[in-house]
Amino acid sequence: KFNIKSEDLVPGDDYGMMREVLTRRFSRLIKEHQRDDAKATLSAEVTEDAAQDASEETASSSTDMPAWPDLVLIDGGQGQLTAARETLEELGLTDVPLVGIAKGPDRDAGREKFFVTGKPSFMLPERDPVLYFVQRLRDEAHRFAIGSHRARRKRDITKNPLDDIAGVGPTRKRALLRHFGTAKAVSKAGMDDLSSVPGISEAIAKLVYDHFHE
Repeated sequence: KFNIKSEDLVPGDDYGMMREVLTRRFSRLIKEHQRDDAKATLSAEVTEDAAQDASEETASSSTDMPAWPDLVLIDGGQGQLTAARETLEELGLTDVPLVGIAKGPDRDAGREKFFVTGKPSFMLPERDPVLYFVQRLRDEAHRFAIGSHRARRKRDITKNPLDDIAGVGPTRKRALLRHFGTAKAVSKAGMDDLSSVPGISEAIAKLVYDHFHE
């Protein structure tokens, strides 16, 4: 899973998000799993970005990304496939197989259309086991994405503004909330009120006050 970092992208820019994810994914792959037969060269700028991604994402995972894929499935039609191919070509990669999978009319499962560079689009029989397998892959990818969005939204909802104040640990946070009732009430409190809370010194009271009144 990748969190989109670019501030220039707007919600709904599928092409832009796809380019960012593929660039980060394969830049890191080139750096960590360079192939003897890979016809790829990487600029210093991309290498630096890959190193940054590696350091950030390794913090949440103790294992490296898998080695080179045999196939990359793109959730989309010819446009998404073209964007993906151009992104990999910019990294010097021309030998990674790509297949685009467009949803059928009215998003009917079983009527998906497949796109491969240099070949006409095609469909698989509705009862083809390969089609069932690809549908399950796509559904799992969607499930992971939706689950990730829900988890982040839940964290944002339950996050307490006091968590962002350096020097205010769990004990002091509980003391403030016990005294004022809510984080919103803490944010409106004056210096004298804050410093009157048991366990809150004048220095900590100033930290809290300054945090909400900068």
